[in-house]
Amino acid sequence: MTTNDSAKLALVLGGGGARAAYQAGFLRSLARAFPDLDFPVLTGVSAGAINAAHLANSTDGFPESVDRLVELWSGITVDQVFRTDLPALGTTMLRWALRLVSGGAPMAPPTRGLVDTAPLRRFLKKNLGSPDGTLRGIDEKLRSGRLAAVGITTTHYGSGESVTWAQGREIPTWHRPGRQSMMTTLTVDHILASCALPLFFPAVQLGDDWHGDGGLRLTAPLSPALHFGARKMIAVSTQFGGLRNGYHHGGPHDYPPPATIIGLLLESVFMDMLDADALAMRMINQLLADHPRAAESGLRPVELLLIRPSRDLSAMANQFERELPPVFRFVTRGLGTRESRRADLLATVLFQPRYIARMIEIGEEDGNARREEITRFLGR
Repeated sequence: MTTNDSAKLALVLGGGGARAAYQAGFLRSLARAFPDLDFPVLTGVSAGAINAAHLANSTDGFPESVDRLVELWSGITVDQVFRTDLPALGTTMLRWALRLVSGGAPMAPPTRGLVDTAPLRRFLKKNLGSPDGTLRGIDEKLRSGRLAAVGITTTHYGSGESVTWAQGREIPTWHRPGRQSMMTTLTVDHILASCALPLFFPAVQLGDDWHGDGGLRLTAPLSPALHFGARKMIAVSTQFGGLRNGYHHGGPHDYPPPATIIGLLLESVFMDMLDADALAMRMINQLLADHPRAAESGLRPVELLLIRPSRDLSAMANQFERELPPVFRFVTRGLGTRESRRADLLATVLFQPRYIARMIEIGEEDGNARREEITRFLGR
């Protein structure tokens, strides 16, 4: 499938921290079933930006690119994402404590994120074959016609706008309320900025401005692919679509620990808007189908296939909590991860091999289970 297909195909990848390994498993199922498949349009946010950037930057075929993506996730550990040693964590906590008790006095030590993400920068440069940070494979794929556009979304901390950093050929820029695009040559810094969890990971400077996690203010996650001309989209979320057992039962409960509240905030960053955007797209498609003069509006229907985990990926995190490095595990337990019935915070930071392997396995199983539906969607 090439970029001049009449129905340009997009892959939209949401966030979720360590749960984004689920997307790699789903893509492996897809690559084994459709080895000649290509996605001319790729967009990603937060940890999904890692997956989108890898696929855009890889000049190999789809199956080989996905195999390397699975290897990337299989080889990652927490200490390759951020420093977990006592000196690093202790120094950061001390800086934050001094800043809080000083009332923001000028002599207070500067603070950025709660953790040091220098290991993630090194990890991405190595695994993306980008020693200077530039994703050079994207240009090659654009020239070959296998890629039309790729977009990585961040949040501009100065204005609060969502910014989609776009690289492609003959693609429009846009500025809508609360969101805009910027043409650029994508780098590892754009990925790091998109992954920069608020307060937890340090913001990243892009140009003269500071940017953080792309899901923070992203009200229309499908929008970048639409602007890039997509006619079909496969959107892969990491949020379980069913009812979470135990969360809605009556009866008295203890006051929620910080881990529960932080987890809910992270869920709102990563996942809440995809459902609303997908519903809006389906409603517009239906209106266009029912309107006798729809073609005159300039709008066109866009087919969407939304992929969600068949199981609650967050609920599984508690099973693997003991694999976290001891010092960092001590900190997360201090936040109440052992008291919380929600494991969203743990699931976000649990970059450990056994949990990652389980995410990949479930992603592949879900892809296999929906094989016939995907085949019909792709028109195969």
